[in-house]
Amino acid sequence: MSKHKDMKTIKEVLLLSKNIETFFEKNVTKFGNSAKIDAPKVYIGKRTYVIVFKH
Repeated sequence: MSKHKDMKTIKEVLLLSKNIETFFEKNVTKFGNSAKIDAPKVYIGKRTYVIVFKH
């Protein structure tokens, strides 16, 4: 179970307790020696979470 106060997982189900505006799925892409996730610029300055799924 996640220990973050705003979210928790129970048997692979994610529960979010804050007001959620939206969510979307994106792939991580290579960016130089690092990686990035593209998001619409309307979300610049917003608090976000990145969730990495097991394969």
